[in-house]
Amino acid sequence: MPAIVEADDLGTYVLKFRGAGQGTKALVAELVAGQIAAALGLAVPDMVFMELDPALGQNEPDAEIRALIKSSAGVNLAFDYLPGSLGYEPGLLPVDRDLAARVVWFDALVTNVDRTPRNTNLLVWHRRLYLIDHGAALYFHHDWPAGLGKSRAAFSQIREHVLHPAGAAGVAAVDDELAARLSEEVLRHILSRVPDQWLPEPADASRAAYVRFLQERLTAPRPFLGELTDARA
Repeated sequence: MPAIVEADDLGTYVLKFRGAGQGTKALVAELVAGQIAAALGLAVPDMVFMELDPALGQNEPDAEIRALIKSSAGVNLAFDYLPGSLGYEPGLLPVDRDLAARVVWFDALVTNVDRTPRNTNLLVWHRRLYLIDHGAALYFHHDWPAGLGKSRAAFSQIREHVLHPAGAAGVAAVDDELAARLSEEVLRHILSRVPDQWLPEPADASRAAYVRFLQERLTAPRPFLGELTDARA
């Protein structure tokens, strides 16, 4: 249950609550996947950290929302609100094969299960495609630390991707370029932005584990590339 809020910088944001069902792991996935997308040249709304004062919920009549605000005290994650944007549907905006391939490759890397025709999690704003809602990505961390051993697993869910029909044929052409953008230095910088309180303790060891997981998925032959080829067949 995100909320549209105005912050003290007078900006309008979509706030994702740390007290929501999936807790801080969803925020970690949002932050890490969103930064990876940006590093790959894909459009994502600007992200900010937002400090939430639980006093905001004192006069909220709905008990569930009041409890959510109270449990989300502290650092949360918010995204720039894109006024007038439209949810993407096939046919709404032409998406060329190269862009579709890049989005499909990215979602296969971060194991994002939530970009299907039923729920595209894509917005069209000023005739540009924006990627949103990555809280379901990196789902290995819901089985921490055992899930770290699944870094080389294939990703069969990519067959359900809304852009797979348009992008599968172009994935091989962008594979090396995209992988080269995600050096160890880039990944470490991305994880350095994750607040300590969102991570399993010790936080530095957890950051290193995320980096290692992503590096292993990026090591050639990348396990998801073959899955993309098989899905296309």
